[in-house]
Amino acid sequence: MGNCVVAVLADRRQLHRLRDQLAELNPPPSALVPIGDQETDVLTVARLNPAIGRRLRQRSMARWLMPFGFFAGLTFTQITDLQTFAFLGTWGEPLMGGLLGMASGWMGSFAAAASIVPEDDDRIRSLRNRLNEGNWLLLVETPRGVELPMGLLQKAGVQAVVTLAES
Repeated sequence: MGNCVVAVLADRRQLHRLRDQLAELNPPPSALVPIGDQETDVLTVARLNPAIGRRLRQRSMARWLMPFGFFAGLTFTQITDLQTFAFLGTWGEPLMGGLLGMASGWMGSFAAAASIVPEDDDRIRSLRNRLNEGNWLLLVETPRGVELPMGLLQKAGVQAVVTLAES
């Protein structure tokens, strides 16, 4: 991932004109997403929707917390010699401990993902306010190592350029 900015524009024609100009660049931006009335919904853009980012973080963390929890539960059951699930037998008791550990890892992935507050939250909130005021947004993302065409953005008469990520 390279640089990512959101340009705030006053009208739709200006948005489409800028998008077309940016698409003609060599190399072109890796992402050009117009956002506004009758365009892409802001809730579907992962960069501008914290809930999508949280969901992706939770899934990523669950991928390693659940197996870790399983083996931790299995080991805990073996080393403590507790007979909590003795009715399940010799093999069933450690397996139940492992499954409970895995469930704990899954729940922990939700807690861990929710505890991370992205630094872009304030910027995203201001962009959503601009959108609610009737402005248009253009998300521009360039590949790593490729400079953003700031001169072109300034010539287009954008109201603001909000940086979301820099490489």
